[in-house]
Amino acid sequence: MPLKRSVVPIILVSLGAFVGIATLPTGAHGQPQGKDKKQKAKQVGVKTVTIATGLWHPWSLAWLPNGDMLVTERNGKLRMVRDNKLDADPVGGVPAVHSVRLSGLMEVLPHPKFAQNQLVYLTYTKDVGPDQVATTLARGRLQGHQLVDVKDIVICDSWAGDGGSGSRLAFGTDGMLYMTTGASNGNAAQELSSLRGKILRLKDDGTPAPGNPFAGKAGAKAEIYSLGHRNSLGLAFNPVTGDLWNNENGPYGGDEINIIKPGNNYGWPKVSYGRDYSGPQIVNFAPGMVGPIVFWAPSIAPSGMAFYTGDRFPGWKNNVLVGAMLGGAAQGYPHLERLVFNENWDETSRQSLLLELKQRIRDVRQGPDGLVYVLTDEENGALIRLEPAE
Repeated sequence: MPLKRSVVPIILVSLGAFVGIATLPTGAHGQPQGKDKKQKAKQVGVKTVTIATGLWHPWSLAWLPNGDMLVTERNGKLRMVRDNKLDADPVGGVPAVHSVRLSGLMEVLPHPKFAQNQLVYLTYTKDVGPDQVATTLARGRLQGHQLVDVKDIVICDSWAGDGGSGSRLAFGTDGMLYMTTGASNGNAAQELSSLRGKILRLKDDGTPAPGNPFAGKAGAKAEIYSLGHRNSLGLAFNPVTGDLWNNENGPYGGDEINIIKPGNNYGWPKVSYGRDYSGPQIVNFAPGMVGPIVFWAPSIAPSGMAFYTGDRFPGWKNNVLVGAMLGGAAQGYPHLERLVFNENWDETSRQSLLLELKQRIRDVRQGPDGLVYVLTDEENGALIRLEPAE
């Protein structure tokens, strides 16, 4: 398939246009934001190169050491991209997924020592009984075009219905695997007896990592690292501080980015900068709960998230890139959002990219080549590379 190129116009969006930074209570936040608004995101021209199309709601993207790419499709297919060409046949051996509405196959992540062990991790929605599904972590070895020895190594407590509950993965420098789980409804995110609405910290075999904050606490799951999360669709480590960051979808408004610390409670469903779908305002601060460093109201439905560390876009160094599946008030269309921070990690400005695509951006990753890659969440989804405009 020939690569398609287009030049992308850049639209700069003012931070203050749709976020009430000045009204945030500093006591609710680990790092209060908005102190320095003088810095503005420089307009940087980019061009897009379409690498593959025909992907059914692609969800996640990852690289193998040899440069091949793995892409998940929500309907349960794992695809491989070799030399910028999508293989016609899906990778075999993927477990059966519950693909209804927003449920299905989600994250793909190779083990940091993939070259030695060929291990690949998948998160997906598993059908566990009549009208019951569960967020699940599976692990298998990739041999050629086939996953073998596939095993579910974490199965969260189940819930009824077909509602989606996203799950992202990231390996830390401690060698542990971090996994997000969602809990949009009910109080599961606040219950230490439940794996839902949490960030888990695991050994690479799926068992609880040593030193987790609730290990040994009566009635608590030892896998839990943090709690009070609604639906976390972005997870990445800050390359400067080493902190783990997540983003998550709020209810009606109140999407957010958090700095994750062990044992912290991030509030859901007790605390949110959004409103309940039924209309009432949710309180935005409560003692003992940690608020976000960034939030969106109205929502942009943030998804994949990456820190940019490459040299191809030098003005983006250590910026945060977030896929947006809604437009928000100022942007109008789904887009890729670039967030700029100062040396204290206070947000200073934002830039909206890829508005002209008018497509939901499900994932964003920095490639080994220092360029940026995105997946569009459509029935005819695409894998697109961003390059500096000449």
